[in-house]
Amino acid sequence: MVRGKIEIKRIEDVTSRHVTFSKRRKGLLKKAHELSVLCDAQVAAIVFSQKGRLYDFASSDMQKMIERCEIHRGEYFGAERLQKQQYVQDLKNEMAITMDKIKLLQLHCRKLMGQDLDSCSVEELKEITTKIEKSLTIVRSRKAKLNEDRIEKLKAESRSLESEKSAPSCSCGNMNLSDVETDLSIGLPQSRV
Repeated sequence: MVRGKIEIKRIEDVTSRHVTFSKRRKGLLKKAHELSVLCDAQVAAIVFSQKGRLYDFASSDMQKMIERCEIHRGEYFGAERLQKQQYVQDLKNEMAITMDKIKLLQLHCRKLMGQDLDSCSVEELKEITTKIEKSLTIVRSRKAKLNEDRIEKLKAESRSLESEKSAPSCSCGNMNLSDVETDLSIGLPQSRV
């Protein structure tokens, strides 16, 4: 006879739940014993009933197995904790280095703006002067280039306007009728001149 699959969910009937717990608990502990015998493995199984009663199986001393389990957990979680601590420490070191760089850049910027120059040596002042002169040269050349481009654009617009002004244009709206010669006349044929 083939067993049918059952849906794994909480059994609502209390009596059926106790019977199933008892049978499955015995089956679980039997499988744990078989695993320890067949594979020469150290196996421990701990089960608490709904009422809090303890059922257990251990292939060797249960207390030693629990201690061994705690040691392995401590090693795993301890290594994980050490990794996290190392990561946090690395981040703190990186942040300290970045903060030092920011302070140096702020000091350098203040010196370029002419502030905090009391602590500068003559050589540092010469270096600052050279950097400012180079920056000023770059700014002036960029400004000159922009001005040249603008002048060229204005010249092109001026040439365009002059060419439009000098081009012949049709002024048909201002023309008199007497300026137009035609063979047509109004009136009787005798009065034609």
